[in-house]
Amino acid sequence: MFQNAERPRGRPRSFDERDALDKAVRVFRSKGYDGVTIDDLVAGMGVGRPSLYSVFGDKRAIFLRALRAYAEAKGARAAKALFSPPALRDSLVGFLRHAVEAATEEGAAPGCLLVCIAPLVDDAEVRQFLQDAMAGGLALVERRYCDGISAGEIPSDFPVTVRASQVLDLSRGLTMRAQMGTPRKTLLKDANEAADLVLLPRPGTVVSEG
Repeated sequence: MFQNAERPRGRPRSFDERDALDKAVRVFRSKGYDGVTIDDLVAGMGVGRPSLYSVFGDKRAIFLRALRAYAEAKGARAAKALFSPPALRDSLVGFLRHAVEAATEEGAAPGCLLVCIAPLVDDAEVRQFLQDAMAGGLALVERRYCDGISAGEIPSDFPVTVRASQVLDLSRGLTMRAQMGTPRKTLLKDANEAADLVLLPRPGTVVSEG
């Protein structure tokens, strides 16, 4: 809604907004929402206090913008990990491994802004955003399972919704364990083995051996 705004006067900005938001994500991941002050954001984002308020707003506004930017980037990478491999099992492994790699990235606090920080924020808009993000993630994994049905990798009566929900649960669990200090190597191994669990057929289904 700002397309028709007049060109701002004065000196050009000495910072990149997206880069500043990426830095804000690191600040919030490191200290949580309640533990972050405006001074922390000024120092962490590399933006002067007047510019911080005029461009990004207060702490809540910065958090919401950082959360959206983080979710968008994370979602794009997760979708690539899920849909790039041709085999369903490899896709699920890739998706879970991505969760581990994102939660243990070098130079950032362990965990995830969506999983470990945002759920603790008592804000209706944040809660709604998380619900929407969860629904979007579930739909994405369900679609990958449906592709597996179309390819004949799993039967047509495969419990898609249940298993997709379990994939997301495993992803969140791996992320939380990363925050608690579980080594990346261990989590990656567990991610690989977990793919077999979410490929199990519906209970009671007789699996043909050939």
